[in-house]
Amino acid sequence: MSLPEIEPVSRESTAGIIARQLRDAIMTGALPPGTQLGETDLASRFQVSRGPLREAMQHLVSEGLLRSERHRGLFVIDLEPGDVYDIYSARSAIERAAMLRALRGDRERVATELEEAVRAMAAAADDDDPTALSWADLRFHEALIAASGSKRLVRMARTLLIETRMCLTALQGTYQQVEERVTEHTRIIEALRAGDEETALSLLEAHMEDAVQRLAPGTSLREGEAPAVP
Repeated sequence: MSLPEIEPVSRESTAGIIARQLRDAIMTGALPPGTQLGETDLASRFQVSRGPLREAMQHLVSEGLLRSERHRGLFVIDLEPGDVYDIYSARSAIERAAMLRALRGDRERVATELEEAVRAMAAAADDDDPTALSWADLRFHEALIAASGSKRLVRMARTLLIETRMCLTALQGTYQQVEERVTEHTRIIEALRAGDEETALSLLEAHMEDAVQRLAPGTSLREGEAPAVP
């Protein structure tokens, strides 16, 4: 079979580099929700022309991380209660599917991988480093989804996990004792390792529900209580 002429793979484009850096800044809260992004200021900071900057920003609009307002410009999305519900509802479905695959596969291998993230969470808690704690928390869920072996689940989770990182930044101030987060994840691992499907899925659901309750009081995944759309 003859192949059509194929162009050599180029290095990451300028727009791709800018999009990655803006995405990271949104994830970590360096660009908080509601921040307006000015082209002139960003072009100066990145030392680029407006062409690749606009391309990068449109990538983030398509990913749902930036919103466009007519005659005003681009803003980092705000996570309203409805957004929180959507994020965790979708994550719950994806991670439930990933957990079921993990339970039917090499449970010990997956549990060991998840324990690495929990150890990092515990170390961050000991160091009183909420940012590191949130990154380790995110790695736990990334590892669980990756362990499913499903490329589709990983792909579907990609933008959700970026939005989740934004939620985790907001969650940092809701825990009186950060050890709570470590305990929640440890119990999930214990149920996985034991092959206890009912407990593992129940704990995962409770973990998602707890986050929703902290971020959007009065909203519930279990009861399907999504906030009313204005």
